[in-house]
Amino acid sequence: MSASELSEEKIKPAADGAHERLEVAVIGGSQAGLAMGYYLTQQGRRFVIFERGYSVAPAWRERWDSLKLFTPRGYSALPGLPFPGDPDDYPTRDEVIPYLEQYAETFDLPIEFNSEVRRLSHEEGDRFALDVDGRRITADEVVVATGPFQTPYIPKLAEQLDSEVWQAHSTGYRRPSDVPEGTVLVVGGGNTGFQIAKDLSATHKVLLSVGSKQKPLPQRFAGRDLFWWLTKTGLIHKTVESRLGQRLKDRDTLIGSSPRELRRRYGVKLKPRATDALGRTVRFEDGSELEVDAVIWATGYRPDHSWVDLPILD
Repeated sequence: MSASELSEEKIKPAADGAHERLEVAVIGGSQAGLAMGYYLTQQGRRFVIFERGYSVAPAWRERWDSLKLFTPRGYSALPGLPFPGDPDDYPTRDEVIPYLEQYAETFDLPIEFNSEVRRLSHEEGDRFALDVDGRRITADEVVVATGPFQTPYIPKLAEQLDSEVWQAHSTGYRRPSDVPEGTVLVVGGGNTGFQIAKDLSATHKVLLSVGSKQKPLPQRFAGRDLFWWLTKTGLIHKTVESRLGQRLKDRDTLIGSSPRELRRRYGVKLKPRATDALGRTVRFEDGSELEVDAVIWATGYRPDHSWVDLPILD
């Protein structure tokens, strides 16, 4: 019996006010949710993956066109299905999306699309209750696989810029042709900010505002990918509780990018942390100012677990 048949057998339409019952509910249909579905299928569990989007891995469809993973294909696969192509090369966004679609299809994972879990709470009898767009579903176990990329974060100073300044969070950026001509400021010195700055550099005057120093790491060393070395040395298996894990857990790293490369190869100027804005002018931590035509906020995300009505978050 397939996973979807198991799901259909377990979830039956509610009648006379009764609610639907599940053994396991997985919330989120991207990498973590799909991988969990694979293991639940292997165990013969009855489960459903609830995805609020219209398709598998909707977050990937919101990324910019030229996005490229810094993890090689050999390390980007989910359990049970190799990532197609050269395992030592790096997949693009447009390769990740069909791979995840193929993954869900290969293992016949029971996914309910357009099904947003609006509240997760306790049910009598030590079960969990899920409010799924007006439907009430109970489950013995729940896996929250919604990931860290939930609510795009834009600093308050964005509101102080003139309405004529084109602004977008990195989730709203697709390609250079969408950005008006002129001076573009990318705010955020992580891997996303560096990649978008490189992408724009061929067609725009670009500056990158870096709030805190990142540790640059080469993508390849002595002909081998960084992750090959991490595996060879055993560092990839270190847990956050280990001594090394404790030292590295709060450090942000740049993989395959560096400030020097950005300046010399791409002609992107670096600015310190953006601290204030007025009209078309952005002011920086060192007292310098810059007039901008567009700003892209590569400032990350904030988790949103407000819908989890359980005593598990502090």
